[in-house]
Amino acid sequence: METESFWDDLQAQCERLEPGVALLTPVSERAFGIESIERDRIVVQFGDSGEERPLWREQFEVFLERLAGGSVPVDDLPPSVEPYASVVTLSAEYAVEDDAITNDPEGAAAGESPYLIPAAEARTPPERVRDDALLLADHLERFGMDDPTSLDTESLTDRYVLLSDVQRGADRLRREVREPLLERLGPDQQLHGHFGSVRRTTRERRRTKDEEDVFDALDERGIPREWVLGIDRDKLDVVLAVTDLEEDEVYDVDEQVYAQKTTTDESEKYSRLEGLANRLAELEGEDGEELRDELAEIEDRLEEALSAG
Repeated sequence: METESFWDDLQAQCERLEPGVALLTPVSERAFGIESIERDRIVVQFGDSGEERPLWREQFEVFLERLAGGSVPVDDLPPSVEPYASVVTLSAEYAVEDDAITNDPEGAAAGESPYLIPAAEARTPPERVRDDALLLADHLERFGMDDPTSLDTESLTDRYVLLSDVQRGADRLRREVREPLLERLGPDQQLHGHFGSVRRTTRERRRTKDEEDVFDALDERGIPREWVLGIDRDKLDVVLAVTDLEEDEVYDVDEQVYAQKTTTDESEKYSRLEGLANRLAELEGEDGEELRDELAEIEDRLEEALSAG
């Protein structure tokens, strides 16, 4: 394929990508999206840093010259070349075979690439938390919050899954926020925001030193070793496994029954999100304002529900 034709085709393939999809760099596995397509470059943005980077047409041509002399092993790609390689595989001329990028019009499929990530999977952790919270808010609004026992089994299951996903995702984000927040908190200081306050709290977690260190410290002070000797749970479990000793003879067992989320259908959730986004995009004027007011009210009710839970 001529250089001009290749460039036109590559730009067309990038334009045809569905909103929200991303590409993955082959070696470092960094996700990036196509931000804009211009006459002499394709601008991409990396999801992990927000960094925007132009991929210049001239550099694509240099990469194609190297491919003309044979395949390029993926593992040999420098970090700066990785996004070029990922985008090239969208064309109808180049494919990935045996961990190498090669010129293979028969094996390549236009608009497809092993480095393409569907929109549902390409979202960052903060985006997933936001989307899950929106889905939960919509679910609470549609089915109500007052009496979970009145829900049909499918709706009750959906609510539990969404609550679990929101909680887990929010906990991950909270851990990420904790370190920079602690850097701004003095020992006896409180920080205040619109929604509440935080203060620094210190908890001690103790771990037993090596057995010999403990025994040496006891011996120095004349403390009998048997005072601290006890039952090793791990060793006890081994004894249970290889003898006829019964569990209830050595353990007091309390049974707790709980619901465990086993799967999450991200594609179904994303489909529902697209429906909500389309509703917002289609509504204008008073109807749109009314829906936005409803969403604001839903967010308030969601906050109350999560606080109560």
